[in-house]
Parts: sequence; C-alpha cells; structure tokens
Amino acid sequence: MDFSAADSRMAGPGRQQTLRHAISCSGTGLHSGAAVSMTLRPAAVDSGIVFRRTDLGNAAPVIPATINYVVDDRLCTAIGLRGGPSVATIEHLMAALRGMGVDNTEIAIDGPEVPVMDGSAAPFVFLLECAGLAAQSAPRRTIEVLRPVSVAKDGAEAMLVPGISFSAGCDIDFASRAIGRQSLTVSLVNGTFKTDIARARTFGFAHEVDRLRAAGLARGGSLDNAVVVAGDTVLNDEGLRWADEFVRHKILDSIGDLYLAGAPIVGRFHGYRSGHALNHLLVRTLLADRAAWRWTGTGVTNIVAGAAVPAAAAAAPATL
Repeated sequence: MDFSAADSRMAGPGRQQTLRHAISCSGTGLHSGAAVSMTLRPAAVDSGIVFRRTDLGNAAPVIPATINYVVDDRLCTAIGLRGGPSVATIEHLMAALRGMGVDNTEIAIDGPEVPVMDGSAAPFVFLLECAGLAAQSAPRRTIEVLRPVSVAKDGAEAMLVPGISFSAGCDIDFASRAIGRQSLTVSLVNGTFKTDIARARTFGFAHEVDRLRAAGLARGGSLDNAVVVAGDTVLNDEGLRWADEFVRHKILDSIGDLYLAGAPIVGRFHGYRSGHALNHLLVRTLLADRAAWRWTGTGVTNIVAGAAVPAAAAAAPATL
C-alpha cells in the first residue's frame, strides 16, 4: 500500500456546521426499488447525523449514523435498531455530508432506503449547496489517528495511518478489462470531494443482476443510476465520467463508511479490494484501541465514538 502522496495541510478543525435551510429530494432505492422522499434539516450543535423514519409515525426513534448502529453491509451500509426501523444505502449521502463539512443534520425519510439518485454523491452535494451551510457556536471535534491500524479478511485489506489531514486511497483489481487494476489517493481538502470524487457512480455486473434481485437486492438498479459492466464492456451509452470512475467510487464509499466513526477522521485511509464490511471493521478496530487515536479540537459532543454504546445498538446483530 502506497502512502507516498503528501497530504495538504488544513487549518484546524474549525466550527461545527449544519444546513442553513431544510431541503428535500425524492427518488428510488437502489436495492429496495421503493419510491422514497427525504428531507435534510438543520440540527443543533452536537446532534450529529441522524435519520428519522417518518413513515413509521412521530414515535419512531431516531437512528444515529454511527458505527454502533450498523446492521447490514450487503453491498451497502444500513443502520437501524434490532427488530425496529432501519435505513439502507446511506453511504453516498454520508460521503457528501463528510465531503461538504456537515456535522449536524436530521434526515427525515419516508422509506427504508436513501434514494440512489444517479448512483453518485453529486446530487446530494447539489442539495447541500442549495440549502447552504451555517457555522455553529461549538468547535468541531475530530478523531486524530495516532498509530497505524489495519484489518484484513479474504485477501482484502484496509488501514488507517497518521496524517495531518484526511486522505483516502483505494486499489481495486477486477478480471473485467473494463475495470482491471486501478489505484488512486485523494486528499479531502480544497473542494476535492466535489471535483474529484462526488460524481463517481456505483457499479455492478450484468451477470449478477438475477442473483442479486433474487436476494432482494438491486431491485431499483438501472443504467440511469449505476455503471453496468457486461464482460469487458460498459453498457451505459454515455460511457464513464472518468477512466478510473470505479476506484473513485470505492473511495466515495469509504469516505461515507468512515464517517460512521461519529466525527471526521484525521489520518490517511487506504483499502485494497475493501468494501463496506471491511471499512466498518476498520472503524470498530480503531475506536476500540484508545491508544490509536485522540480527540482534536475542544468542546463536548454526545454522538461520537467514545460514548457508551446505546442499549438498542448493543443488541443489534454483528455484521461480520
């Protein structure tokens, strides 16, 4: 794994941010195929990123978007309560929130899955820009990586090492010549999430569609919201947005998954053939080792790692 690329220096953690105004969108769930509407709303300092299933009534509990609440990792990241409500495919939205610097927002959603939109994070970036961002009174806290942490499973690896800002890199290797071997590292500074990562779409293989749908997955997938590969050919008429769009989307997913730490991570991530399950394991492994990280910035927060695991989350089934 190559960490030779230099990080760009960032000017401290800054202030927490929320949305200036509420904003809504609607679409189809990638895996459920369900029509869903979603509203992102301003939230108070230290609220974090939380979801509320409005279709279940006002009594439906809030689901924090933190690692303690992850309940599924089959081709997406899903959070929820055991025997209760859940929200799937949150990773693209989480990546947009992290990439745009949103610390606190309540996401009201009337279905079981975040709408896939065009398969990338770009529509969510657009929504956040339309809503506007508002600085809040409390300073942002970040999780600074102090020493390397790594996990591996089934030939895949993921790791975090110390760094002066946050960067994410991935290596992928597919038999299809449409993808092949791709490698990229991006520092999340100076708007690079929007310019270099946000537009990268999710992807899949045509020969896997029937199996996935039989398993209740990919029911809303189409050429309008995913790059589809058949053999060595990309089926989408418009082609790719970048020649290495595939690895860029893997980085996008990783950014969203790592934000489940409950606060921005300061350090360098790299994954080799990693996916949601391994990203989640890496976050858990980091947070379990109190010598491997520390808080930076000042202030108090009640939703980030280090808080007690909520009882409902503690009862949730393991995802690995």
